[in-house]
Amino acid sequence: MDQSFGQTGPVIDAAYYNALDIQSFALMLKDPSFCYKFYWLEAIVGLISEGVRETTFNEIIDEMICNAWYSVREFHIHLSGLSSGGDVRDGLERAVLQLSKLSELPANASKVEIRNEISRYEKELKKAKEQLTNMVPYRALAGFFANAGEAVNWSSIKRLTAYIEAFDKNINSLPYTLGNGSRLKKEVRFHPDWIRMIQDNTVSILGWIQYEKVKWLQNNNPEVPGLVYKLLPMDEKMRKLGKVRKLWEGVLESTEMRDVFTGAPMRRDSYDIDHFIPWSFVMNDELWNLMPMDPSLNSSKSNRLPKWDPFFGRFAENQFILYRTIQEKPEIRKLYEGCWRDNLHSIWAGQELYRPGNSKEAFKAILQKNMQPIYDSAMRQGYEVWIFSH
Repeated sequence: MDQSFGQTGPVIDAAYYNALDIQSFALMLKDPSFCYKFYWLEAIVGLISEGVRETTFNEIIDEMICNAWYSVREFHIHLSGLSSGGDVRDGLERAVLQLSKLSELPANASKVEIRNEISRYEKELKKAKEQLTNMVPYRALAGFFANAGEAVNWSSIKRLTAYIEAFDKNINSLPYTLGNGSRLKKEVRFHPDWIRMIQDNTVSILGWIQYEKVKWLQNNNPEVPGLVYKLLPMDEKMRKLGKVRKLWEGVLESTEMRDVFTGAPMRRDSYDIDHFIPWSFVMNDELWNLMPMDPSLNSSKSNRLPKWDPFFGRFAENQFILYRTIQEKPEIRKLYEGCWRDNLHSIWAGQELYRPGNSKEAFKAILQKNMQPIYDSAMRQGYEVWIFSH
């Protein structure tokens, strides 16, 4: 994440301060009620950076849905938390979930694929998209009006549109003004001076938006680890499984081990390394969460949780076989030490789980004590349970 932001806003080239109200621009994300305020500004900055000078509510909302898709679908992030009744609060999250139900898009769909499906289901999504335009396009400009000395009538869209146009002409230039189109067809026109400023400072501004967004999302998803990495499609370079695979190969060469799910003996020449609790939730490749498994089942399990009972018991059994082999065989111990940098960051694992002298019962108890709360958090976050059939 780019770190080019100050305490109250992005770091902008000082040359723009004389011509533009940068301080009010920094207030565009102040006091949000819902997360889509962040996505609104992010979409606008993205479009301007691509050279767009005029657009519509509809195009901006489409951009917002694309930008939120991955966090909601792949990582089960609640953009503005849940109501006391367990319902989704955020309209943008509801739009993403509705599109997901209507289409057959995978969680890792590309932006082009998402846009195509939005167009395909335009009629069905219309109500959800219109709800997103009710206040945010207007409220996002509230910081600019603070010192105008005139009360703003927030109850009338028509009057707000006229007020924004008059303010832009008579008092100060705004980042955008609005046309007279209705609902999703309403025009959004970007001011030339703001276009230049945003294009010159895009990286800094997007870094600031992401910083503020992460703070909001973490507050509304307190149990979710590594949230900062859950805003964009995952980078496969983040995966660190090479040395773990060598470790498991060494163990399988010297010890019989059975697949957690099928119960069949594992073959050294045919297995995948997978996470018991999905990588998309834990966002790490810690050794204590990894297992060899039948490669034909990996895609089936995908981004889902295995049933805790009976599979955790079998998983813990294989983890203990790994632990015992590490203690007994120097060559396996050396492979285990090779995993320290990439796969052994949890303090509890180093100090408790993999320390010498644990009995099988003690080892499994330590593993369960530390893994079950994470598993339960993933369940509460909405991760689906994998129904294994073989």
